[in-house]
Amino acid sequence: MAVAGGAAFTFSYAENVELLRAAGADVVVFDPLRDERLPPGTGGLVIGGGFPEVYAAELGANEPLREAVAELARSGAPVAAECAGLLYLARSLDGAPMCGVLDADARMSRRLTLGYREAVAVGDSVLAAAGTRLRGHEFHRTVLEPGAGAAPAWGLVRPERRVEGFVQRGVHASYLHTHWAAAPGMARRFVERCTA
Repeated sequence: MAVAGGAAFTFSYAENVELLRAAGADVVVFDPLRDERLPPGTGGLVIGGGFPEVYAAELGANEPLREAVAELARSGAPVAAECAGLLYLARSLDGAPMCGVLDADARMSRRLTLGYREAVAVGDSVLAAAGTRLRGHEFHRTVLEPGAGAAPAWGLVRPERRVEGFVQRGVHASYLHTHWAAAPGMARRFVERCTA
């Protein structure tokens, strides 16, 4: 299990990695700013939060890794991305090329989106069965201009009703930061999909 780290991806719950290990994953941290390849034998990928907008040029310049991430996603391997990870999987971020896994472009905005959310999984994904309920939070100053072709990841029910994120093939990408201990089966489900 490859987990993004380094300066661009600094926000992830440590417990999520612990839950992946407890579910049987061999977790290897890599740095998308410096590493040109995913760790050998990568069967799944987790990209948490951080500040990719600060490092957009450097992330965009690492074309070998961007291509490796896109190839892994195209293969159907499980990929879980939250906030910064969502942006990294987009086509571009403020004009800098990203991985191109999602038919979406991201850009900075002046508006801060911040708050706790109650969410329901809209359909089945590598992280959650349809109907799974949990809480999470959003914290970002970016907006996505999505294209077509992906189902939403979450239906947010509080404080406002809307759909959010992307599910396509093995990819689950969303602005919503989730603590997997709130739904203990998430890490196990993700690892099982990686070994399937």
